[in-house]
Amino acid sequence: MSVLSVEGLGKTFAAGGMFRASGKAKRAVDDVSFRLDSGETLAIVGESGSGKSTTARLAMRLLQPDAGTICWGDEEVGALSGRALRQRRRHIQMVFQDPFASLNPRMKIWQSVAEGLRVHRPGLTRRQRRDKVAETLQLCGMDDSGMDRYPHQFSGGQRQRIGIARALIVEPEVLVLDEPVSALDVSVQAQILNLLQDIQRQRGLSYLFISHDLSVIRHIADRVLVMFAGRIVEQGRAAELFEHARHPYTRALLAARPVTHPNERSAEASEYDSNGEGEAEQGCAYQPRCPNAAADCAAFDGQPGDNGYACLHPVE
Repeated sequence: MSVLSVEGLGKTFAAGGMFRASGKAKRAVDDVSFRLDSGETLAIVGESGSGKSTTARLAMRLLQPDAGTICWGDEEVGALSGRALRQRRRHIQMVFQDPFASLNPRMKIWQSVAEGLRVHRPGLTRRQRRDKVAETLQLCGMDDSGMDRYPHQFSGGQRQRIGIARALIVEPEVLVLDEPVSALDVSVQAQILNLLQDIQRQRGLSYLFISHDLSVIRHIADRVLVMFAGRIVEQGRAAELFEHARHPYTRALLAARPVTHPNERSAEASEYDSNGEGEAEQGCAYQPRCPNAAADCAAFDGQPGDNGYACLHPVE
């Protein structure tokens, strides 16, 4: 059963602000469609600026899309706003990249974690809210003895556990995790990823997991969407995509993965290291970087076919 689905999602940012240097509007998300099934982890991967985080925020209705439909379960939520949207948002919650920035430094931990209860369970007493916070912190591997402390008194890994608890407190069906371990040390990353998998098994949660780190994606994802220039260029089961990637951009991402020894990087991987930069304005956006680019790429609409990738000259 689908717990989150989007169809034809689009978002353009007007010229100015962060795009003032180019003087052009930026098509951040372009005709993106996907579904997330119950109990599944769907990862969206891509370089900075690929549109993955904007896609996540659109799916959560933190940003208003210019085009497309968004369904949480079987309900279309594109037209919801105000109180109706806030009440429905219990279904889907977000864990942010920076656990310190997402917590109010002036609020005690229990108060920060309990914030969602004010909207979704307003009838609870103060004692009941504290008990619920203690229970949720324990689920996230935190001792409830620290509930009256402040965010600066915790390590980065502890703060991310608190951020996860804050998202879980209202018992959502979906967690959107936007680079949730990228600010943490490698050893702590593994602890948080294992925690997320344990919680998923216990509660049957679905995860939309945003990351640029393919080693993290390989560890946690069931399916993967690869984004470039606002579009999905390849998608598939995680194991199959890592072993048999077809799109040259996916191959370039795989080639850029850290290795423990230079000999581990194959000659084939080196071929798909990025050989340029930028995006083409017509046809396939990846043309300036692609080792397989040909004349017909300039007329390609860039949409993935039934085979799951968007490329006229895929890697065989």
